[in-house]
Amino acid sequence: MGSPKRAADLLAERLFEAGCRHAFGMPGGEVLTLVDALEKAGIEFVLCKHENAAGFMAEGVHHVNGAPAILVATVGPGAMNGVNVVANAHQDRVPMIVLTGCVDPDEALTYTHQVLDHHRVFDEITKATYTLTAEGADIVADKAVGIATEGRGGPVHIDVPISVADAVAAPKLRRRAPASETAPVGDDLALARAWLDGAERPVIIAGLDVLYDDSAAELLRFAEALGAPVITTYKAKGVIPETHSLALGGAGLSPLADTHLLPLVQQADLVICVGYDPIEMRPGWREVWDPDQVRVIDISAAPNHHYMHQAGLSFVCDTGAALRALTASGEAHGTWPAGEVATTKSALAAAFPTDEAWGPAAIIATCRDTLPEDAIATVDSGAHRILLSQMWTCHTPRTLLQSSALCTMGCAVPLAMGAKYADPGRCVVSFSGDAGALMVAGEWSTAKEHGLNTIFVVFVDRSLSLIELKQRQRQMGNAGVDFDAHDFAAIGRAFGGEGHTVTSRAQLQDALTAAMQAETFTVIAALIDRKAYDGRI
Repeated sequence: MGSPKRAADLLAERLFEAGCRHAFGMPGGEVLTLVDALEKAGIEFVLCKHENAAGFMAEGVHHVNGAPAILVATVGPGAMNGVNVVANAHQDRVPMIVLTGCVDPDEALTYTHQVLDHHRVFDEITKATYTLTAEGADIVADKAVGIATEGRGGPVHIDVPISVADAVAAPKLRRRAPASETAPVGDDLALARAWLDGAERPVIIAGLDVLYDDSAAELLRFAEALGAPVITTYKAKGVIPETHSLALGGAGLSPLADTHLLPLVQQADLVICVGYDPIEMRPGWREVWDPDQVRVIDISAAPNHHYMHQAGLSFVCDTGAALRALTASGEAHGTWPAGEVATTKSALAAAFPTDEAWGPAAIIATCRDTLPEDAIATVDSGAHRILLSQMWTCHTPRTLLQSSALCTMGCAVPLAMGAKYADPGRCVVSFSGDAGALMVAGEWSTAKEHGLNTIFVVFVDRSLSLIELKQRQRQMGNAGVDFDAHDFAAIGRAFGGEGHTVTSRAQLQDALTAAMQAETFTVIAALIDRKAYDGRI
């Protein structure tokens, strides 16, 4: 027989069982046993420079391998540094296990240094929060994985007292059986099929449930059989190839794109929401249709508590199972007889032209043309994200990663690093504004330390462009949005990477070609004019 298992060992082994192979964070004395247990279980602990970036690296791994992300933070300030990324995981529906160290309860009665109630902090931004115990370690671990991954995913927090981590644990218990898929049945299914058979102008709005149900293939078959165009949320980009004639790209953040997409939706006689979570959307998508006037079918992983829209039929079930049931309706027939789908697709392409000599659109178009079709891109929040999310063509799901619900800055660099950890042979490119890059530039040292040849493109315009634009739209004076120029290429080189400053398409193409062959990471600073996004988003 082997030596008795520590509580931390059972926790780590359950995470390994869930497919986890990387954990990210910064250690303190309170989590040393956790780090040791993770490593012994086969989960590499990656030392980062800040817990917020560590969480986004963990999320980047999740989007590649599907396992829950793991963030490790020590007591007090370490845990508080991770609050933003945990809140992001909660709103962006990312399965994440948040492991924090804490002092023992008896110690906390008379010892106050760095001590605060982690549970009260994390309760509002997680699906559940637990304290690990020696007797219940395996149960807590199994519950955490289940809750984090079931339905719409999200973070689960586990506080680990110092003495409990080292304590001899009770043996492992049985695992609960996975739940079977659910699908529409009965009279509601019959009514939905009748609506599908009668639809002349159907439209599909697809969201992130399609990713977690792995139902992209079913969605494509369903759309083709129905003759329905597909609009996606930004996280669902690529659930059908965006080169497909029925793919209309992402919606909800670009006012320019929505001027073309919303009129099409308002012409529809049937709207099918497939895994659509409107937490990614903006007010323009609130109550777009009247379910008393338009037939609406809602297929989702969770009941409608958002009230952004209502539907005539609601199925809380697996999206793939629902689409298979609904595809068994009557004969296919012609839809959108006036060619409205092709007209809208052409109008969207014209609204986001790729032929400018230089500027943000030229940078995006050059990167998309130069980098491999299967490259994974990440993008930070800001004006560049709105433009890139429209222009970046996704051929498969999870190839454009971003914070689309919380919309937090500083995510693109660590997301790209996490994706590269999980798939070292894949081309991974990060797109940041200069302000977002400054938030996390220290993590470029982490990229060097771990041999990641990730490509980091920085749009350099010395301004919070989106906020500055909003400031002008409200006829306010310029305040608090501009900053000095910084040499990002030199910063990259200082951390041991390659660095290029580019001001033309040819220079950018050369830099990208070199970056794909480099053994270390590359920072490409693309200089653009202030106000370069005016009229483009």
